Amino acid sequence: MRSSNLKRETSETTIETVLNIDGYGKSNVETGIGFFDHMLDSMVRFAIFDLKIKSKGDLQVDQHHTIEDCGIVIGQAFREALSDKVGIERVGDCLFPMDEALVQVAVDISNRGYLVWKVNCPEGMVGDFPVEMAEEFFRALALNAGITLHINLLSGKNKHHILEAVFKGVGRALGLASRYNARQEGIPSTKGTL
Repeated sequence: MRSSNLKRETSETTIETVLNIDGYGKSNVETGIGFFDHMLDSMVRFAIFDLKIKSKGDLQVDQHHTIEDCGIVIGQAFREALSDKVGIERVGDCLFPMDEALVQVAVDISNRGYLVWKVNCPEGMVGDFPVEMAEEFFRALALNAGITLHINLLSGKNKHHILEAVFKGVGRALGLASRYNARQEGIPSTKGTL
């Protein structure tokens, strides 16, 4: 199984995670931020990964460090779990609807971390989650996972619907990109390496 078990400790957060790419869409998420827990659960369900993550952070300051550092750790775990990347699809995309919201996601497991974020979501909070932190999470995830990630909001006005479509769409695209293709021999790159 392609899996990773990581722990990251800083003066701001302590995060432990277990990620299984060949999972069943199960999660056990405890970040101290309710809406974020719900989003991470949704993301791994649509990726069909298994994720266990426990975070202790300086939430008395704000949610920033916890959310960004979770992106770092999940990204690092994803990169480690994929290992040599032999036989993967490499690229995945998704159009994800959530009521009035429609999000387009494309991912390339390229070993080049990059985020394009075109999500004009209304500012504010969704539960205990600051809307602007979604971009920070996905930037940390993309850079540490070594993936190129494009996220575009095509329509939507409800903050909850938009963010949920983003997280689910990213999960679906990551799941497609990381799955095995029996016809794929070696690394899916004209260079022979990623």
